[in-house]
Amino acid sequence: WVTARIQQKEDSKYVPWKSLKDIILAYPDVKKRVDVFALSIYGLVIFPKALGHIDEAVTELFNRLDKRVTPVPTILAKTFRSLNACRRAGEGRFVGCAQLLLAWFHSHFWRVD
Repeated sequence: WVTARIQQKEDSKYVPWKSLKDIILAYPDVKKRVDVFALSIYGLVIFPKALGHIDEAVTELFNRLDKRVTPVPTILAKTFRSLNACRRAGEGRFVGCAQLLLAWFHSHFWRVD
C-alpha cells in the first residue's frame, strides 16, 4: 500500500507525506491507518531526510518492525553517523530526532539513585 506510492527524486526514492496523509484520512481499515501514521512519524520526525518526504529506507525499516526487529541499533547508528559528519565538517546540520537523542542521553547518563 505504501510501495505503490514511492517516487524517484534525483538519487533517492521517497514517499510524499501528502500520499500518506491521504491514506490516514480516508482508508477504511483502522489498523492500516495507525500503521501509516506511525510510518509517518518515523519518516518525518525520527529519520528526517527531506522536508515532507519519507525516505524509502524508512519504509523498509518499518516493515521489519512487524517482524519484531528492534529499531534501536539503527536509530543509534544513524544518530552517531550524523553527529560524526557534523564534527568532521566543523559545521553542518544534525539529521535525526534531537528529542529522541536527548531522551536516550537522559535514560543512559543521568541515572540518579
